[in-house]
Amino acid sequence: MSFKILRRGSSGPDVALLQLALSRAGFYQGALDGVFGPRTDSALRAFQSAWGLAPDGVAGPNTWAALDSWLTGFFYRTVRPGDTIYSLARAFGTTVRAVETANPSADPLRLRVGSRLVIPRGFDVVSAQVPFTPAYLDICVRGLTARYPFINAFSGGTSVMGRTLHVLTIGTGENEVFYNAAHHANEWITSPLLMKFLEKYARARSLGSTVFGQSAENLYALTTLYLMPMVNPDGVALVTGELTDGAYYRRAQEISANYPSIPFPNGWKANINGVDPNLQYPAGWNEAREIKFAQGYVSPAPRDYVGAAPLEIPESRAAFNLTRQHDFTLTISYHTQGRVIYWKYLDYLPPRSYEIAQSFAAVSGYTAELTPTASGYAGYKDWFIQSYNRPGYTVEVGSGAAPLPLSQFPQIYAENEGILTLGLTATL
Repeated sequence: MSFKILRRGSSGPDVALLQLALSRAGFYQGALDGVFGPRTDSALRAFQSAWGLAPDGVAGPNTWAALDSWLTGFFYRTVRPGDTIYSLARAFGTTVRAVETANPSADPLRLRVGSRLVIPRGFDVVSAQVPFTPAYLDICVRGLTARYPFINAFSGGTSVMGRTLHVLTIGTGENEVFYNAAHHANEWITSPLLMKFLEKYARARSLGSTVFGQSAENLYALTTLYLMPMVNPDGVALVTGELTDGAYYRRAQEISANYPSIPFPNGWKANINGVDPNLQYPAGWNEAREIKFAQGYVSPAPRDYVGAAPLEIPESRAAFNLTRQHDFTLTISYHTQGRVIYWKYLDYLPPRSYEIAQSFAAVSGYTAELTPTASGYAGYKDWFIQSYNRPGYTVEVGSGAAPLPLSQFPQIYAENEGILTLGLTATL
């Protein structure tokens, strides 16, 4: 784990992660506000003392290493004589089922001394209390795949800045479904939506229980779900404050200066080079170019610049290539805002696409609508429907101006768990 060295006076999303870890460890009480003040300083020094570190109030590499398990939600334990699954679960505040799930090859009745076990901590991995930066996504991927080994993770490619474009899968069914989020940088609240659903689904399967009233085990057997929870990590890093200096940051500032009416960085939707990832797909790209050029987006911009050609940027190519490599029967692309479900592209009418949209609307309280012409071309949904004649949806969550505040997350999740669950079997 690589984070900035933090001390009193620091601020930003890394400080919020520090506060989250200290809170989970029982040393910090207060708002996860990303401001390193006296309360955070006191909590950090207490943690350092308890963990045998110099209590200097500086979060450096050794302190971050000690905090790692309080972010990922697990740690490794070498089995000692006398250890049992029950004793380990009790000692570390977790459950027997959680330890068994994380260690499917271990014999719970005869632990092998010297072997290494994953010990889950007794809290959810995915938090929606802190900005969901690319660094925090990396943490959540590590945590979920360790605690639930039946979740697979791989790289779908890399962003302009070299960040991993994470793809996660769950399920073994022949039916394949794809959900993606955060094509647009300032719509990053959609990333924890997918990750929280993945965690809840995985936990339900491990417990033999349900998600949104559906048997998790049945869903797992019927459908393989692919998730790309953050299509545009460089842009998200900019908007969340993870990226605050360097050549890419300065270039983004220069791009933004050409569009002074768009606030920087909160108005940024594009990838780090100023190309809109959801205007990069080969479905009416020329029409999108004409519309956006008429609106004044004729060069790299914080939003709405279509680029020089379709699939010019690696982030959109990654989603495109993943789709081409699979046989997705349904896709959902998550955006903000408006509490609406867009279900159609031009005159294409994939079988059952409208009926499925209506079922999504019924469980979410959202409305199923036609895409406005001004934003009705060159998106992922448009290309998927055009290319495969199968149901593809853009779901716009939340209300207000992006980036939406995390205070909306509980409602957003409650409204969308039904969509995310029904989507797994809607085409069967």
